[in-house]
Order: sequence, then C-alpha cells, then structure tokens
Amino acid sequence: MKNKTLVMLTLLSAVSFASLAQTQIIAHRGAWKNTNFPQNSIASLNAAIEQKLWGAEFDVHLTKDDVLVVNHDIDFYGIDIATSTYEELLTKKHPNGESIPTLEEYLKEGLKQDEVTLVLELKTNKLGTERTLKAADLTVAAVKKLKAKKAVEYIAFSYDACVHLRELDKKAKIHYLNGDKTPRELKDSKLDGFDYNLSVLKKHPTWIKEAKDLKLKTNVWTVNSEADMIYFLEQNVDYITTDQPELLRTVQEKK
Repeated sequence: MKNKTLVMLTLLSAVSFASLAQTQIIAHRGAWKNTNFPQNSIASLNAAIEQKLWGAEFDVHLTKDDVLVVNHDIDFYGIDIATSTYEELLTKKHPNGESIPTLEEYLKEGLKQDEVTLVLELKTNKLGTERTLKAADLTVAAVKKLKAKKAVEYIAFSYDACVHLRELDKKAKIHYLNGDKTPRELKDSKLDGFDYNLSVLKKHPTWIKEAKDLKLKTNVWTVNSEADMIYFLEQNVDYITTDQPELLRTVQEKK
C-alpha cells in the first residue's frame, strides 16, 4: 500500500511539474534589460533569439508617410512618430548606433531563424482609429509579403484593430491586450486569447480558467518580480511576458 501511495505521489508531482513547464517565456521588447541593448532594437531581438525563448515581443507604429517602424514609445528620442516621416526618424539613432528598424527589416532579421515566435504589437495611433486600421492593413500585407505568417502572432490594445486583423487574416493568432473583455467576449469575437496586465488577472482570478475552458490562450504582462513569476507559473498561464527572461527561466527551472 505504501509503495502504491509513493507511486501516486510521484506521478502527481510529475504532472504538476509538467503543467508548470508548459508556461512559455516571451521577452518584452526583446532581451534588453540584462544585455543593455536598446528596447525594440535588432540587437535585443537577436539576444532573445540567442536565449532560445518562446517569443520576442515588439511594437509597431505607422509614420506620417505610411512606413511601419518598430519602437515602443510614440516618439523616437523626441521625434513624434505618427506626425513625422521615416526620413525624419532616421536623424536619430539608438545608443548602440542602430537606426529605428522598419517592420520589414525587423521581420527579415527574425525570419533568419524559425524557433522564436515574433509577437507583433500593433500600437494604437494617436491620430485615431482610421490610422490604426491603416497600420493593420499595411502590417498584414508586410507579413504576407515576407511569407512570415507562421512566425508572427498579433497583439493590440485596440479592440477594433484586433477585430480588423481577424477580418484580414482568418488564421492569424490574435490576442487582446486592454483587459476590459471577458474570455467569453474574446471567444465570440473569434480572437485567440488574452494578453492582460498582471493586475487585471489578479483582479479577475477566474479568467485564466475560464479562458482555458474556452480553449483560449492566456498571456500575462509585464511580470518582472520573482513573486509574481511564481504566482503565474502556479496559475499555469500559457505565456509570461517579462523584461527579465533570464530570471524567469531560473525561477521556472527551480519549480
């Protein structure tokens, strides 16, 4: 009887470990915090690839002259992206000497490998919904042109953009960021899941299970403390987006 009990405990422990191990790591704006590379740079993308993470997240804006560029903030070292031309943005550089990457340049670099997923955040344009949807049109066209559909997943704070992305590509993986939609609402809109801030998921602790029951993917951002990492690993989310991928991997291995 004791032997049977020991076997059962061992199996339960193995199941628990396997469950935790399913959580995948996404580097927020590439691997930059512990590498000192600029966020959203080609260098930070390659650092994430070198770490063999599941994914590297990056942010895409539309310039005044309809060029898609990769940067987090609405300005590039003081130059407002939405109201400036691409040539104007080229007058500034990242501290490591890189110019602001175009989406095409960034995707081409990411497509040199096929292990790390490129998690493309479509930024909401400050000039309004029309420009945001135009950015969605051009983004999907660029992904199609480079034959990158299998390598790219989309996230966006704009619900209109998420719905429009679904209209543009019925098979794309699309996840909503803003945190104001229930799992059922996302399912009804034919989105693939949520990518919500950790505070949202702590406020709505049942949403992770509800999403899983609906076969939606669950992602949480931006998880940087060890305590929060442990919490969401125990919640068995599908993905954790973090500025500290190295720490998260260490915490995950300890579990």
